Amino acid sequence: MVEVSQISEFGKILIFLITGIIAVGLMFFLNRLIAPSNPTTEKLTSYECGEEPIGNAWLPFNSRFYVIALIFLLFDVEMVFIFPWATVFGSHEIITADARWGWFSLAEMFIFLGILILGLVYVWCKGDLDWIKPKPAVPTTNANIPASLYDQLNIEQGTFKVRPFAAEPALATTTAPVAATTEPAPVRKPMFKPTFKKPADE
Repeated sequence: MVEVSQISEFGKILIFLITGIIAVGLMFFLNRLIAPSNPTTEKLTSYECGEEPIGNAWLPFNSRFYVIALIFLLFDVEMVFIFPWATVFGSHEIITADARWGWFSLAEMFIFLGILILGLVYVWCKGDLDWIKPKPAVPTTNANIPASLYDQLNIEQGTFKVRPFAAEPALATTTAPVAATTEPAPVRKPMFKPTFKKPADE
């Protein structure tokens, strides 16, 4: 007779999490209980590769680290997708039920990897994987305009003076006082005349 497990898969995960939390808490408690506490100035300083920190920690961050992190995240997500794919479609029961599932899953994974590799090749060709990028080439044109014309234009622009702003005087306007009228306003008549029809049953 086959014994049925009383703990489901989620119950096993819950037991694993509880065991991990208890183990971590126990390690912290033993560290607090046994480890000696002797704080000094050197121990309380920030650790930076064995060197003393100099200056302010709020410095501009290089954007190249961000690009490398994005590329790492791209292939990290790829690995997360490949593991369940290999577990499910590598099952002997699925292949035995229908052999086409194996070829379908293989073609699907090749398409997925091809899209990721295409993105990697695009980033590589653009030079985003280079830590030190070459200086961009400034295009030059063979213009027949002499340099003296540019110098003359700069001189004319340099001698340009801004006219001071002066507000124009407002025009005096005289308005005659309006005489107050005590006459009542005319009553507006309705635009339509209501009519009522007599019911037919009366």
